[in-house]
Amino acid sequence: MGNTIQLNYSILGPERQKAIEKGLVSGEWYQCSVPRKRMKELMIRKNGPAIRDTLLWIALTVVLGYVAYLSWGSWWAVPVFIVYGTVYTVPAVSKWHESSHGTMFRTAWMNEALYQFTSFLILIQATNFRWTHARHHTDTIIVGSDPEIMEPRPPKLQRVLRYIIRESFIYNTWPYLFKHAIGLLSAEEKELVPTSEQRKLFLEARVFIIIYAVIISLCFYLDSILPLMFVGLPAFYGALLNGLLVSTQHVGLYEDTLDHRLCARTFYTNRILRFLYTNMNYHIEHHMFPLVPYYNLPALHEEIKHDCPVAASSFTAAVRETWGAIWKMRKDHSYIVPRCREFAEHRKVIDRNLSSVSQSG
Repeated sequence: MGNTIQLNYSILGPERQKAIEKGLVSGEWYQCSVPRKRMKELMIRKNGPAIRDTLLWIALTVVLGYVAYLSWGSWWAVPVFIVYGTVYTVPAVSKWHESSHGTMFRTAWMNEALYQFTSFLILIQATNFRWTHARHHTDTIIVGSDPEIMEPRPPKLQRVLRYIIRESFIYNTWPYLFKHAIGLLSAEEKELVPTSEQRKLFLEARVFIIIYAVIISLCFYLDSILPLMFVGLPAFYGALLNGLLVSTQHVGLYEDTLDHRLCARTFYTNRILRFLYTNMNYHIEHHMFPLVPYYNLPALHEEIKHDCPVAASSFTAAVRETWGAIWKMRKDHSYIVPRCREFAEHRKVIDRNLSSVSQSG
């Protein structure tokens, strides 16, 4: 049985200083070799693909919303609204994430407009996430420094399931919004969000509260929860698929390493899921080269796959691997999925051989 010591994952805890002393905070990450000219091509941002995909998502959501409206009052509303909520939530979250990087569109204001719009849809403030996610990319799965580690080791199944269905967000969203609206921040937020950005965070919270107050008032006026079923609540009742997708990104892989190949997971999937997920299944590629737009990630994958672990064969395979790891990590704190561990050992052999050749030369 492996180590079962529970570490302190807080970014304000003792593990932060240990990570600094180990050189893991703001460290120099491994990058696969890509020809400079090719990388410049892959980093080109275009408005066309992002506009096309965004409009298609909005159109699909409107159509499904109309079908859901027609089903209201019958048992058909249950499956139809689940489909509507899923199509609302998964692309909203993935496009929110991508636009936070400023890489979806060539035109800067388009990125910001979509970022603020999707933040409103999923009830997570743009300014807050921009800075927590910047830290996540700087110190990916570094214990004590990354605020976005989904599940500490050893995991607790109840906590994981609550995260997957966003149950904990239901209780935390509004208290946080009201605190931000009156100018209060948590200790971690003070650590992550620069003072110059905090007024923007407070303004966003006030705008959220005002608009959702209007929607809630409309519910009372109509004597129906239906308006919230279309805006706001889908981010919760439609969260299951998104939660499963997010769980595949890093769980069961290495912590405290400066190699994205060992702490992020890429998997293959069909075009429909790639469209909904905005190509975030190419997660090693996204973390290693975060300035590459989502529509170029498949091409980037082809450039570097020879130097990465073999991608999980499907979304189902990635979920099985992730949840198998969660089950094993409950007792074995140090468990790493075999596919990743084997790659790490293989790289050690190659690096030792290269070092020997270099020294003999």
